Amino acid sequence: MNGFAYVLKGFGLMWRPGIRRFTLIPLAINSLLFAAGTWAALHYAHQWLDHLLPGWLTFLNWLILPILFIGLMIVAFFTFTLVANFIAAPFNALLAQKLETQLTGRAPPEDTTPLWVMVVKTLAAETRKLLYFALRAIPLLILFLIPVLNLAAPFLWFAFSAWMMSLQYLDAPAGNHQVEFGEQRRLLRAMPVTSFGFGAAMTGMTLVPVLNFLALPVGVCAATLMWVEQGNAALTTRAIKTEQ
Repeated sequence: MNGFAYVLKGFGLMWRPGIRRFTLIPLAINSLLFAAGTWAALHYAHQWLDHLLPGWLTFLNWLILPILFIGLMIVAFFTFTLVANFIAAPFNALLAQKLETQLTGRAPPEDTTPLWVMVVKTLAAETRKLLYFALRAIPLLILFLIPVLNLAAPFLWFAFSAWMMSLQYLDAPAGNHQVEFGEQRRLLRAMPVTSFGFGAAMTGMTLVPVLNFLALPVGVCAATLMWVEQGNAALTTRAIKTEQ
């Protein structure tokens, strides 16, 4: 339950004095994209489902349609989460930095990189994550188009989404410590249950109206707390083992 607990604590962290103002831009970006995503998903869902369901399975509509609908919502909202994180990446890093400073009493290592270079590096890192996501998402999306097999697609996508959510949000605090994407993946694999719990909670949050508007700042705050309590320790332990 640790992963779920971090998300619950993220709600309180985002409203702390000294932190609230750094949540405004990520919150605004996320709200706009999720509002557009909700409208598009609800407006076109029926048409998508008609194409995904073959005629000879119509007698099972009562069972299959809800499963496919939930799967499509997960895909749609997760995609909008990726886009929101891509746009808000520099602001997420700033939010994570301010929160970590408040939680630990010390700031992450100072980066003297010029602001414009930092923005370019951040966006480049987000692009690498999008490519990582696309190469793995395409086979899962193809499953949605295969009759019968598409019943398993929503469950597989949920598990994949949970993993990607953990990667997506951990990047803000870990990136402030110049931890690269590959090392972030290794850190999350070292604590699989917590990582999956965190990602599953964030995926579920994107499916709940109103709460999904808050997902971006809550996720960054929760991931920052997780980094402070577990990520730094795991990184230190790995460094010690490497030296030995």
